[in-house]
Amino acid sequence: MKFIYRSLYLSVLTVGLWTCAQPPPAPTPLNTAAIPYSTPTAVPATAAPVPQSPTPERPACLDQPGILETIKLEDIQELIVYLPPCYQEDINQRYPVLYLLHGQTYTADQWVRLGAPAAADRLITAEELTPFLIVFPDDRYWNLSIGSGFGQRFLDRIIPYVDEHYRTIPEREQRALGGMSRGGGWVTHLGLTRWELFGALGLHSPAIFQADRPVLDDMIRAIPQDQWPRLWVDIGDNDSEGGYALVLGNLLTANGIPHEWRLYAGAHDEAYWGAHVEEYLRWYIEDWNQSPSE
Repeated sequence: MKFIYRSLYLSVLTVGLWTCAQPPPAPTPLNTAAIPYSTPTAVPATAAPVPQSPTPERPACLDQPGILETIKLEDIQELIVYLPPCYQEDINQRYPVLYLLHGQTYTADQWVRLGAPAAADRLITAEELTPFLIVFPDDRYWNLSIGSGFGQRFLDRIIPYVDEHYRTIPEREQRALGGMSRGGGWVTHLGLTRWELFGALGLHSPAIFQADRPVLDDMIRAIPQDQWPRLWVDIGDNDSEGGYALVLGNLLTANGIPHEWRLYAGAHDEAYWGAHVEEYLRWYIEDWNQSPSE
């Protein structure tokens, strides 16, 4: 795992992190000509061509877009599931799965609007990425009492449901979790407390929960050094909510935890996240591209 860290000379901002996203915008053949007998030059023998294995025919379904399914697990929990091209045709293949959590005041379709399924279609169809599932859970009740239970529902209901009803590879190294803003706060909380479930964690402009801020160092130290998931943190250089993302990055470095750190131009908004969706996807499936999916 590569260790990438960029020293940042930014002051830790004191702006609160709980409200963490802006309201959404209105939405040859060989030349075998005979040589004349009169030619005095000897003609070397032509080696017989080596038989080639036939090239597998590209399945037609690979040129079709993936499918989005909306699932309602209970009265308060919905999720959108992205099924990659050929999922319905190749019934023997199993897939890694990426969970992407949205920001505060948004709903499960935020990553969809920002182009995650379209980018996945493009990269899978071009055979640049191995096919994978994406699950977009809904956390729209963040400001109600039931919203605080999202983390437990995610662990107890959503992951088991997806593994039972879809052809996932239900192993830690084949499961990744990422989120933007409040979703990044959930990734920090769930990823550091239930690290054994995820092979990769992506925090995009994470809004660290107030309850987690004082104990971040303890949460980091509690994970065995040889058990850390792959880890990515990024923020924009004009991110007014970025103070504790910097604190987290410094703590990871101080504890010798390998991680990817990215500081890009941009603010805490959809324009920033949308500009990096394809880059995020490429990073999440980096290891999956090198491992079998059947």
